[in-house]
Amino acid sequence: MLNRHKRRAFIKFLHHDLSLPRSSIQLALRQGRSQRDPLPMVLWQYGLVTLTQLEQIFDWIEEKGYET
Repeated sequence: MLNRHKRRAFIKFLHHDLSLPRSSIQLALRQGRSQRDPLPMVLWQYGLVTLTQLEQIFDWIEEKGYET
């Protein structure tokens, strides 16, 4: 689980670096809470990111040393 600071940084990465609309991020956040799934998987399961973007997400998470 990400703390507030890390979560903000992750959301900023999704919005600015991957150009995900805020509405898509909000949908994934809501669904992730209800399903208790990691946010990257929710984004992919709902077709909000491509496999390439999912790889970029996991690379970013690994680079930052974050856990989802």
